[in-house]
Amino acid sequence: MNKLILVLLVLVTGCSMFFKKKTGHAVARVYNEYLYETDLKGFIPKGTSAKDSTGMVKSYIENWIHQQLVIHQAEKNLSSEQMDFSQQLDDYKNSLIIYAYENELVRQKLDTLVTDEDIENYYDANQQNFLLKDNIVQLQYVKLPLKSVYVKQFRKLLGSDNPADKTRLFQQCEQYASDYFLDDQNWLPFNDLLKQIPIKTYNQEEFLKNRRDLEYQDSAFIYLVRFRDFKIKESISPLSFEKERIRNIILNKRKIDLTKKMREDIFEQAQKKNDFEIY
Repeated sequence: MNKLILVLLVLVTGCSMFFKKKTGHAVARVYNEYLYETDLKGFIPKGTSAKDSTGMVKSYIENWIHQQLVIHQAEKNLSSEQMDFSQQLDDYKNSLIIYAYENELVRQKLDTLVTDEDIENYYDANQQNFLLKDNIVQLQYVKLPLKSVYVKQFRKLLGSDNPADKTRLFQQCEQYASDYFLDDQNWLPFNDLLKQIPIKTYNQEEFLKNRRDLEYQDSAFIYLVRFRDFKIKESISPLSFEKERIRNIILNKRKIDLTKKMREDIFEQAQKKNDFEIY
């Protein structure tokens, strides 16, 4: 729809430029069409350097010339019927009016409250629509400088489920870790982890089935990883991983239902009042 608005603005602007008589200093000409300094007003963003401004203006003028040349050539080779866009403009205008009205209707009437119960009910009824496309994991990892003296301490804290140790782990990560991820309640695509840790595996599924803890090092860092859980692709995705997606699905369905009902109500009311006829 944004593209539709842009096309309409271009068409309308083009028409207004064609019919409006302009005066002032011309900066370019193509046949009987002129580009004036006033056409360039507001084109350059504030704060642009003189050098960049010159380049942008030059590019704009060259593009305008190319466009006018193509238009001139097209006008020579197209019939008046082929250049009649009145129906398309009417269609664009009508689409924009309907789009604006439906947006306002949604803004005023849409129930945007999606409860956890709504999400769970939708998930339970549509689980087969939530098959994983990639392997996902729940984990914690800490990235330390290779010669860190805190490796043993981090190893112990990372392996503990004691709440006090978890707090201590976070504090230590803030001070001494080069990078870390401690949110083992949420799911992370395994491929995202591989971007952070140079794990070498040719079979992700087998790797995950046989790993709970991992230590790996390269030339500069040592990586400590504790896997909490994993899900293999093509299995049913966990609810927590799909929660936001389901929320958007529910809201989008409500939008569709709302606009559909609006159209049906308008039709029924017009039918009762004989506001339209089919001949």
